[in-house]
Amino acid sequence: MMSEGLRERSKARRREAILRAAYRLFADRGFEATTIADIAEAAEVSPRTVTLYFPSKLELATSRFDAFTDRLGTAVRDRAEGHSIVDSLEGWLRAEAADHSELDDLYDRMLELNPQVKAVANTRLTEVIQEGTRILAEERGETPDDFGPRMAAAAAAAVVCEVMCRTPREHDIETAMAFLRAGIAALPAPRPATDPGRPAPSGGPRG
Repeated sequence: MMSEGLRERSKARRREAILRAAYRLFADRGFEATTIADIAEAAEVSPRTVTLYFPSKLELATSRFDAFTDRLGTAVRDRAEGHSIVDSLEGWLRAEAADHSELDDLYDRMLELNPQVKAVANTRLTEVIQEGTRILAEERGETPDDFGPRMAAAAAAAVVCEVMCRTPREHDIETAMAFLRAGIAALPAPRPATDPGRPAPSGGPRG
C-alpha cells in the first residue's frame, strides 16, 4: 500500500507535469487555442485528471501566480513585530528568489505570450499591492488615498515585477530594495490631519 508521503509526492509530480505541459502549450499555441484534452495528452494523464487538479483552464494558467501572490499577501499581513512592510517585502523577495525554478521561467514565458492571462495576473497583484498601500499608510500615519502611500505602492509593484519576471539575483534584489527604501525615505512627512490642504480620510482604500 502506498504510504501517505509517497502518495503526496506522486500527486505533486503529476501536478507539476500538468503545469509544465500547459505552460508549454500556452506559449507555443496560445491560451485560447489550447484545450484541456491537449494538456492531458502532453502531460500523459486523462482530461479528468487535469480537471481534478485544476477545475478550469484559466485556473490552471494562473495557479502559479495565485500561489505567488498568496505568499506575498501572507508576508505582508503576518510580518514579525517590529518589521516594516518594506522589510517583509525584502524577505519575501529573497525567499522567492531562493526557490526560483525552471518552471518559473517557463511560466514567465507563457505569461508574456498571452496578454489576456497576464492581465488577470496583474489584476490579482494589484489587489495585494492595495493591501500593502493600506498597511504602509498606517505605518506613516496617513490614509491609503494619500499620495505618498500610493506612490510607494506603485514603486513596490514595479520592483516585484522587475525582480521576479527574470531569474532573480542577489544583486538585483539589493539594488531594487535600495531604490524602494530611498524613494520612501524621500517622501515628505505626513501633514497633520488638521492641515486644510489635506483631504478628509476616506475610511479605506478605493475599490
